[in-house]
Amino acid sequence: MSVMDALWEDRDVRFDVSSQQMKTRPGEVLIDCLDSIEDTKGNNGDRGRLSVTNLRILWHSLAFPRVNLSIGYNCILNITTRTANSKLRGQTEALYILTKCHGTRFEFIFTNLVPGSPRLFTSVIAVHRAYETSKMYRDFKVRSALIQNKQLRLLPQEHVYDKISGVWNLSSDQGNLGTFFITNVRIVWHANMNDAFNVSIPYLQISGGYVLGFKIDPMEKLQASVKEINSLHKVYSASPIFGVDYEMEEKPQPLEALTVEQIQDDVEIDSDNHPDTFVAYFADGNKQQDREPVFSEELGLAIEKLKDGFTLQGLWEVMS
Repeated sequence: MSVMDALWEDRDVRFDVSSQQMKTRPGEVLIDCLDSIEDTKGNNGDRGRLSVTNLRILWHSLAFPRVNLSIGYNCILNITTRTANSKLRGQTEALYILTKCHGTRFEFIFTNLVPGSPRLFTSVIAVHRAYETSKMYRDFKVRSALIQNKQLRLLPQEHVYDKISGVWNLSSDQGNLGTFFITNVRIVWHANMNDAFNVSIPYLQISGGYVLGFKIDPMEKLQASVKEINSLHKVYSASPIFGVDYEMEEKPQPLEALTVEQIQDDVEIDSDNHPDTFVAYFADGNKQQDREPVFSEELGLAIEKLKDGFTLQGLWEVMS
């Protein structure tokens, strides 16, 4: 399994996950941790702990740790601050996070129960900005500003392990002769005649669905290059560098030390009610009343008119 296949933390929004999924994965770093944070949208009146990592935002109820959220930065559309109605603090400034995951929009509202502290806003906004500005570590890029004076423009924490000349890019019929840079984070190729004709392939993207062809002669040189890339990819997979560089003045405790074990209650949970967990977070604007009923030919009965952009099929997919 490639790193890309296993990585979901920054690319998904999940509700009530297991304690194992609340733990940091290799390469994931806890940046800030705030107690006394209320999930005002879905668990108004419930005090919880919010953790900010380099990949996602985690929240869990202090009273019931199995009630939790995992919000990946790649799903975030917008972060704002607005007034919200908190059961624990009344009318107060809160953090609004609008996300989109698998075609469905979710809205989250978090309120800091510590009066006068801006830390919730500054931490989340700053770390998300660091994530957005470090996509070169994680995303496949073509024709970018990668080369300067025939040398690779290095990213922070990036080191060049090898530079291989005489590498043919087989993306066109005639091929293009260029140069490989092999680093601890990615593979970069550029054409010798045109530096702007280039491609950056992070190790995160290997086995990610793209098929690129390169030719290196002689065969011994090709085999040595493949061996070197496989070795570096293996090292990277064990400890990925995601490129989100942000540090708090006060170092938080490791996430494992802050994670509360989920105690198995002696009751059976009705799994049919599980979808209600995320229904509370649907981004439905400021809905004040039910929409007019309409006849659904698909169901053969009257239903509330769906909001623009929603379909019955899409809602069933979310529920399944």
